[in-house]
Amino acid sequence: MNFIKTQNPWLIFPQPNPQAKLRLFCFPYAGGGASIFREWYKQLNHKIEICAVQLPGRENRLIETPFNHLQPLINALSQAILPNLNQPFAFFGHSMGGLICFELARYLQQKHDLTPLHLFISGATAPHIPETKPPIHNLPQPDFIQELRRYNGTPASVLENRELMELISPTLRADFAVLETYIYTESAPLSCGITALGGLEDTEVTPEELAAWKQHTTGNFSMEMLPGNHFFLHSHRVQLLKLLSRYLVFPD
Repeated sequence: MNFIKTQNPWLIFPQPNPQAKLRLFCFPYAGGGASIFREWYKQLNHKIEICAVQLPGRENRLIETPFNHLQPLINALSQAILPNLNQPFAFFGHSMGGLICFELARYLQQKHDLTPLHLFISGATAPHIPETKPPIHNLPQPDFIQELRRYNGTPASVLENRELMELISPTLRADFAVLETYIYTESAPLSCGITALGGLEDTEVTPEELAAWKQHTTGNFSMEMLPGNHFFLHSHRVQLLKLLSRYLVFPD
């Protein structure tokens, strides 16, 4: 069966690859878009096709209303992604993207008996660990911008541009609301392997919070620490992609 991928706003294929043996779906962090992953195909095995997930409210979907709760997002995303799960697939998600791809994997396993070959959770605390930091999504704008500055994920030139911040703040606030209103519910662990990835200088997620992902799989669990802060996926991209290539085993 053939699928017309270009008509699906949720999924962007930086380099369509009909010969690929495996599709790697990549989920961005809060405020991020599919462009984060646009160069990844150049450093991965040619048998892997990158599919970057584009959530509403950013980049080419900027005028769309972003989701501010996780479950409605999972419901919509699952319908968008299902037609593209017609071959072996794996998920990679960083920070908020890690939580999204975990809950999507649980949903697909429970509702459709579909499971990724592997789940890569990057820079994200295990979902059953309660959040201890106060929420920021509803702070006054100056305080919200100060918190964003602490995360080191938004360039100072953007944070200091009032018009630009007015444009992107609704999406950033919605993304943080997705994280801050999330309530973990217990269910059967995933059957696929999980690799938790972290930055050695990350002040947001500790190694213990990464290691706790082990309880969410009956398959193999591994943990890998890379140099860099919370956004090590940018600063040490080559090293990260080498790791992904090592873990992705192609089915016959």
